[in-house]
This record gives sequence, C-alpha cells and structure tokens, in this order.
Amino acid sequence: MAVITDTASLKSLCDRLSKAPYITVDTEFMREKTFWPKLCLVQLADGVGAAAVDTLSDGLDLTPLLNLMAKPDVLKVFHAARQDLEIFFKLMGKLPAPIFDTQLAAMVCGFGDSVGYDTLVRKLADKNIDKSSQFTDWGQRPLSHRQIDYALADVTHLRRVYVKLDEMLNNNGRHGWLDEELGSLNNTNNYTFLPEEAWRRVKTRTSKPRFLAVLKEIAAWREREAQKKDLPRNRIVRDETLVEIAHHAPTTTNELSRTRGFSPKRAEGTMGKALLDAIQNGLNVPKENLPEVKQTEPIPRGIGPITDLLKVLLKLKCEKHDVAQKLIAKGDDLEKIAALGEEASVLALQGWRQHIFGEDALSLRSGQLAMKINGRNLELVEIED
Repeated sequence: MAVITDTASLKSLCDRLSKAPYITVDTEFMREKTFWPKLCLVQLADGVGAAAVDTLSDGLDLTPLLNLMAKPDVLKVFHAARQDLEIFFKLMGKLPAPIFDTQLAAMVCGFGDSVGYDTLVRKLADKNIDKSSQFTDWGQRPLSHRQIDYALADVTHLRRVYVKLDEMLNNNGRHGWLDEELGSLNNTNNYTFLPEEAWRRVKTRTSKPRFLAVLKEIAAWREREAQKKDLPRNRIVRDETLVEIAHHAPTTTNELSRTRGFSPKRAEGTMGKALLDAIQNGLNVPKENLPEVKQTEPIPRGIGPITDLLKVLLKLKCEKHDVAQKLIAKGDDLEKIAALGEEASVLALQGWRQHIFGEDALSLRSGQLAMKINGRNLELVEIED
C-alpha cells in the first residue's frame, strides 16, 4: 500500500513519473458541505507502479505534483476528467496538459454514451471493480487498507484501458475525433464560475427582463458569498427562494422577511442588507441594458415525425460506425435539422459528423433517401428522381 504523506516522498515519486510517456490520474474529493471540492487523495500510476498522495497530510507541499500535471511531455490519462480538471484548475490556475479522457475515447470507439469506468475495466482489462468503498468519506483519517486499494484500482486498471483504447484509435483512425472532443473539455470557461453568469444556472419559467435583471444581481451576490465562505450555493440561499425574491423584488427588510424560505432574522442581518442592495441594483438597471433570454422557437407542426425519423437514422449510422450517438447529435440538433435542413447550425452537419451522419440526414429530409426493413435489418435506399 503506497501512500505519500510527505513532500520528499512526493518529489521522488513525481521525478520518477516525469520520465514516463503517460501516467494515469484520479482524485478523491468531498463537496457536500463546500463550494469548492475538497481534495482528499490523488492517485497516480505509470507502467511500473501506483501510489496515492494523501493531500490532507500536514505540511505536504503539492508543488511537485502540480509541476508534473503541467509537464508537456507526459500524457495525463483520466476517466471522466471534468471534475478532476476542475480541481487541478483551482490549484494550478491552468489545466493539466496534455490529457486523454478514456470516457470520451470509449464513446468515439463505440462503447456507448458516457460509459462507466467499471464497464470499461470489465470489457478491456477483464477485471471487476470492488465498489464497496464507492461512497466512502475520503476526508476521514486514517484511511483503511480497503479504501486505499479501492482508490489505487482506479489508476492501475486505467493503464490497461488506456492502452487498449489508444490501440483502437490508431486502428480506426479516430484520434482526430477524440482531439475535437478534448478541445471542448480543455476550455477553461468550464471551470471558471463567474458571479455575473450565475443567474443562467437558476431554473425559472419567467423571462421578463426586469425580473431577470434582479435575478442576475442576487444570483451574483449569492455566488460571491458561496465562493468566499466556501459553502454550497443552496446553503446561502436556495434557488427557489432566489426566484421568489426576484419575482417580488422587496425593497425593505419587512418585505424581504415575508419571503418564503428567508427568515426574519436573516432579513434583519447583514445578509438581508446585502441582498436588498443587490435587488436595488437590479431595479436600477437601465431599460436598454436589461438581460434577455433567447426564447426557444416552438417546433413547427409536422416536424416531430421527421425528427423521429432522424433519430432512427442516427441510431442506424452510429451502430454501423461504432460511435456513441451523443457525440454525433442531440435531440435539439435533430429538431433543428428537421426544421431547417442544411441551414441548421449544428455540429452534426460539420466535419467528420457530416460524413458519418449529416449528409444522409439531409438526404433523408429532402426525400433523396429512404429506409426499408430487410428481414431483421434496416437499410437505406436511394430514391431516383
């Protein structure tokens, strides 16, 4: 059981790993009671061995680890990397690079949408994952042997998964497809929580500009409070309470105290004053600067059956080419193609997706292509003029 708890051992480990062509990486963290994920453990492996870095150890300097994550000639292999990348982005101010995400690679290679790690390990490494520690409290110390073994399995089996997927990508020539998906994952906007944009995450059915202006201001206030106090957003003010406040836009402590979910005690305190200031800021936004939400155009009558046909075609093409449907097109994309044809601004009509699906989707829509059942198979038939 290799657990790193001091800086000298971490530096020695990272010096060794820095000479490897690739390393596998995973993290264990807690987030139920905080805004920012609390990093508890980092697991690392190369072709020689694996180790777990106890990031909660007193006096441990993570600089060697962060330097390794930034080393350009060492490929960092993750599975479902988004949350891991968020953690490292917070620690480093930039993203680990270069990276490889086995979940995305598996989707490119036809293992289905958002395939789980245990599924890939079973299919590609011929191993079964022990899930008994899946919901463990990684913040407790000391960690048990079972917890460490479970954590290390996430990077030891990942080596075999990576090697297999990389081989498949070399054979099917789809590294370029994966690079396109990784480009989106590497967008730092995914890991930057701007208070001014927080209102867009609050679900509401109202799109009145003045309501949105107030919601934008109070959601930004809550975001700043949550980040500063390192508390979940709903521990500051719940979403439904924010929406209620934005609807009524109270301007006095007495009015604010009547809001469901916001007690008189809070309304009379510093939080209430800050919230009232934010509400007033929203009420003071000039009319020409009020935020707007672009309304979704209603689906034209008759588009539903066309969309259903495109869904069938998508499933057919993805099975034929061994690629996950989610990578090619989503439901909204199919509706746009059904309604707008080649004028639809969707990825499915661009690049490799156009070749795999888009061309036939447009032909089916225009009546140049049909589908027929031949025995147990669905086939495409070209229609002559």
